[in-house]
Parts: sequence; C-alpha cells; structure tokens
Amino acid sequence: MNIDQHWKRYEPSSANPWTLAKAGHLLRRTGFGPTTSELQQALNDGPQPTLDRLFSEAKHSTDAAQASEYAARERSLPRDAGGTQLAAWWLHRILNGSKPLHEKICLFWHDHFATSIVKVQQARFMLGHYRLLSELALGDFRKLVNGMSFDPAMMIWLDTVESRKGKPNENYARELMELFTLGIGNYTEADIREAARAFTGYELLNNRIVFSPRKHDDGDKTVFGSTGNWNGDDIVRLCLAKPACAEFIVRKLYRFFFSDLAAPTDDRVRTAAALYREANYDATTLLQAMLRSEHFFSPTVYRRKVKSPIEFAVGIVRGLEGNIGALPLAQRLENLGQQLFAPPSVKGWDGGRSWLNAQTLLLRGNLASALTSTRDSAFTDRCDPVKFLKGDVSPVDSLTKLFLQDDLPESAKDKLAAYADAHPKGDGIRSLTHLICSLPEFQLA
Repeated sequence: MNIDQHWKRYEPSSANPWTLAKAGHLLRRTGFGPTTSELQQALNDGPQPTLDRLFSEAKHSTDAAQASEYAARERSLPRDAGGTQLAAWWLHRILNGSKPLHEKICLFWHDHFATSIVKVQQARFMLGHYRLLSELALGDFRKLVNGMSFDPAMMIWLDTVESRKGKPNENYARELMELFTLGIGNYTEADIREAARAFTGYELLNNRIVFSPRKHDDGDKTVFGSTGNWNGDDIVRLCLAKPACAEFIVRKLYRFFFSDLAAPTDDRVRTAAALYREANYDATTLLQAMLRSEHFFSPTVYRRKVKSPIEFAVGIVRGLEGNIGALPLAQRLENLGQQLFAPPSVKGWDGGRSWLNAQTLLLRGNLASALTSTRDSAFTDRCDPVKFLKGDVSPVDSLTKLFLQDDLPESAKDKLAAYADAHPKGDGIRSLTHLICSLPEFQLA
C-alpha cells in the first residue's frame, strides 16, 4: 500500500495554512505543553522542520551522560524507595528535560507494558524498566518486546519468576498476546498454555533474575500452528509474525497521539501497519509517517484527546516556566489517578473520558489553583503567573495565546477580560490563570 494514500504529508497552503493553533496541537501531542518561546519557534519553523527537530532530540536521548545518570540514580536509590520517589524522578525529567517527544513515547510504552512498583517492590528494578523503555522507545519493537520478556520488573509483575516445568504460569504469555502484541481474538487458550511453557525456568535469587535449565520446559510446543522447541524469544517472533500485531500497535499509537474519542479507519490502520512491517517494526519510521500527515493536523484530530493528569499539570508548569519541586507534584497527581511507575493494572490507565468526572475536575481546579496562587506551601511562588507576565498589559491575550493558542470564543475572552479588569492586578492575574486552566478547552490536548 502507498503510505500517501491515507497518510499524505501535510504541507501548509493558503487553503490549509500553518497556524498558532496547529503549532500548539503538535507540541501538545508530542510533549507535555509548550512554552511561549517553543510555540513561537514552531510557528516560525513550520511543521516539518519542527518534527525534524523533535525526532532528532528524541533519537539522541540515550547517550553517555544518560547512562551515567541512570547509574548514579540506581546507586542512590534506597532499597525501600517508594513509588512516589520514583514518580518524582521521572516527573523531574519531564518538567526540566529538553526532549519532550522522547519522554512522551516512553510514557506510551510504560502504559502499554504497564508494570507497577506496588507489586514489584524493588525501585531499582523499576528504574531498569524505565531505562529499557528509554533505550528502545523509538527503535525496534522486536527488541523492546524481547527485552520486556526478561525484564526483572515485568517478570515479577506477571509472575514469570514463579513459572516452572510442569507448572507453567500463564500470566506473561497471556498478556504478551492480549495486551502487548496481538489483541483479543488473535490467539487461542491453547496458544497461551503452550507459550507459557517457553517462559519457564527463571527465578529471583538475591535480587537477581537467574535461569535454571532444569526448571525450564525444553519440550516441543505448538503455538499458532507452528511446532518446535520454542523459547521465549521464539514466542515473541511468532507473535510479531502475525499481521494482527502491527495493526494492534498502530491502533494503540493512534489512540495515544491522535484521538481517544474516535478510532482510525481500517484502511488507515492497514496502510500504517504495512509500513511498520516493511520497516521491521521500527517505531521512528511509523511515527514519522503518522505525525507528519495531513490527517494528524486535521479537524477530526484537533482537540480530540483528553489530557492525562500529567499532561494537565506539566502543561501549566511548563507554560508559566515554573521551577517547582517534582515530589509534591507527584503526590498531587496520585490524587488525580496517575502515578508514574504505578499504573492501576496490567491494562494500564483507561485514559480518555475516564480522566474526567465531577471529582477529578474539582481536583484539577484545586491543583491549578495550588500551582498558580503562590499560597500553597508545596509550590509557593515558583510558578507565579505575575512573575511570568512581567507587567504584561494584556494578560488575557497572553495567557489564552499560551494555554489555548487563542482557540476560545470571543465571548469567553470578553468575560475573562471583564474579570481581569474587575480584580487587582496581582491576585487577579493569578485567579485569571486559574480560570483559564479550569476551562473545558484546557482539559483537551
């Protein structure tokens, strides 16, 4: 299939111009909310050069300095470190790093290969889990799945360390097929039982995963109609050989980057999946085609995703160029239902509309107020709209341009302007910012 048939590259034209709204859309979906300077740079550069830069930054995210940071962090982590400490570590990277697309795709894979410290208990294993995601996030999906199959955190999370010859545990084999590669309907219960035998023989000894040949089932297994003395790598290979695998991943990427309110057409999925297979499951090749497309910048995709709690909170902090502590923010995000390194189940976060209800909307408003009011002891004045605006005479214009890219009815802007005029410039601007970040439009990515 010709990729241009359903994923034609977007090139600005008089009929479909590059605008501030499209720049904001691109930076929200490929990151966690833009700053004013990032918006302006994207607007000046145009869509394709901006994507060139984002992918280039993301590709160069695993260098020697990164490896050194991981090693230092692993040494410094106490054995009993909790999930909030780990979440704060990742949030610090998201808040202060210069590679937004890299962290965004890492978050996608973390949700896809959902693994939680609540059961794993070992902070160092969870950090290693992130490191694996980070190194392969935009690379070969085969390597990523193979790595996950023998990742200590995953092996504890899905009980591979309890699987023995004669008593195989089916948890990992089931989720490998149902949630990680194929989706329901593309395997049988017999496939799961046979595949589980291939992952036997691993156990946790002295905080290390070791392989015990005598506990491994080395007999023939029949999976998807193919018989052989399959090991774990073979099972992954057999899963990825099925056409359903590429289509399954395309659909999940679409929901994460495009829309959690509408599904892609079957033709669009098949075309992208064919490209993915031809590229030997290279994530960069697939995402480049999807994110550069006219469809990505179309009205059917624009503001068709509900922001996750992390996107909501980080978007406020980054927009106002705040310098807050990641630990108190991680604690507040737990109340909103999203703690990094602790998704609620093997299915990850439900996302989409599930992020929003009467309680979470109230909590979002409270968090926006805590971040911007300067009165919360956890954040003080480290994310102060007044400092950010530096005496700007048009706060409504500046803030709606920053947070909504002017994507707001004039009647709503008039009401915000009237509110700003009626309140003192200091706390009035802070309250104005809180109002804007509580608007329905700001809840959508």
